[in-house]
Amino acid sequence: MTDRRAFIGTLAGGLLAAPLAAEAQQAAKIARIGYLTTNMAAGPVLEAFRQGLRDLGYVEGRNLVIEYRAAEGKSERLPALAAELVALKVDVIVAPTTPAALAAKQATRTIPIVFSFAPDPVASGLVTSLARPGGNVTGLSVLGPELVGKRLELLTQAVPGVSRVAFLWQPGALDERQGKDILKEAEVAARALGVRLQFVEARGPADFDSAFSEMTRARADALTVLTSVMFFNERRRLVDLAAKNRLPAVYPWRDSVDAGGLMSYGPNVADLFRRAATYVDKILKGAKPADLPVEQPTKFELVINPKTAKALGLTIPPSVLGRADEIIQ
Repeated sequence: MTDRRAFIGTLAGGLLAAPLAAEAQQAAKIARIGYLTTNMAAGPVLEAFRQGLRDLGYVEGRNLVIEYRAAEGKSERLPALAAELVALKVDVIVAPTTPAALAAKQATRTIPIVFSFAPDPVASGLVTSLARPGGNVTGLSVLGPELVGKRLELLTQAVPGVSRVAFLWQPGALDERQGKDILKEAEVAARALGVRLQFVEARGPADFDSAFSEMTRARADALTVLTSVMFFNERRRLVDLAAKNRLPAVYPWRDSVDAGGLMSYGPNVADLFRRAATYVDKILKGAKPADLPVEQPTKFELVINPKTAKALGLTIPPSVLGRADEIIQ
């Protein structure tokens, strides 16, 4: 009888302990994320992504490990870095930009990939469609081509009389098809607005001084800056050079206006990276990228800095100021 009771007690204890042990094991599971980027200097957006993870209960060093890989501005290094993350068998790869996401996609068809800053993920081949990504890649789109024309329009309205606009872009920041689409969109918008575009290349920060000298020689009246991670990282220097050369400029990100730029129009970049954390969370909890539609921004911000306008000797029309979502005082 004693042996029988002991056996039943042991069995019952084992049955109770089993789910508790499984629960403890699950709680102790550490998520491993690979973070692949061209340049790690994008501090504010990376911190926004980390904060998004913290808001969802993930803490680095406790239940989360992030393997960071940065190409130091050299896109050709992305494939090798993506292969490193695949070899580490991370649970998810976060590749914010199109070049990084494409490199990750070429490296693996099984590990989920999340992008947060892709202008046209369908055209670039990252996903089959926005509603049904169809593979191991999903994330957030920034609607690049459409916004180029809108920024030009706002710039001409804010600075009446503009006839020649410098268009600063970074070759290689986007894939070839996206780059052509955006440049074509810019030309179409410029013709409709009656302004001439001067396309100026800057492959890296070392090209900035010569790029602005080129703008000055061509007597550009204003400047629009194309989306680029490198440009975002170097936004303070671009703002300073625009001020030095007395060029009214419109940027894709409000961060440039915070740094002293004249105006910006586009989605909130930090919010996009924060939202990327929700995709990672869903995937870690079992969701498949193919079933997670690509999210597009629903709100676009027009931000204006009147102090910069005054320094440039500009008076921004009340009709434009009245449309601003925020005015930096």
